[in-house]
Amino acid sequence: MFDHISIGVRELARSRRFYDAALGALGLSCLSNDESSLGYGKGAVGLWIGVAAAPVPPNPGSNLHFCFAAPTRASVDAFHAAALRAGGSDNGAPGLREDYGSNYYAAFVVDPDGYRLEAYCGAPA
Repeated sequence: MFDHISIGVRELARSRRFYDAALGALGLSCLSNDESSLGYGKGAVGLWIGVAAAPVPPNPGSNLHFCFAAPTRASVDAFHAAALRAGGSDNGAPGLREDYGSNYYAAFVVDPDGYRLEAYCGAPA
């Protein structure tokens, strides 16, 4: 449905460290970068990150989050661990969310700017 998503951040270098680590665990990489933006994806950019004077303020009650498809459950685990090492905070450890579906394996983090992120794999164990 979407071609891409764009988000604004305060510090591009900090975001690059975080997203290189977290998204790298899912097989995604930085495909485009300059002094004001980064573009992540696999084959084509699906997530644009740009420097913004006024990024969207964190609001845990908004239900806004971005969910990334993970190829395996192990990559969900790796995403969570890498995100925490790179300055993110935990928002839900890797595991089954059976109330979402019998094979819904996911992990949740918050990036350094307050964006809530999820990695999800629906493959059976």
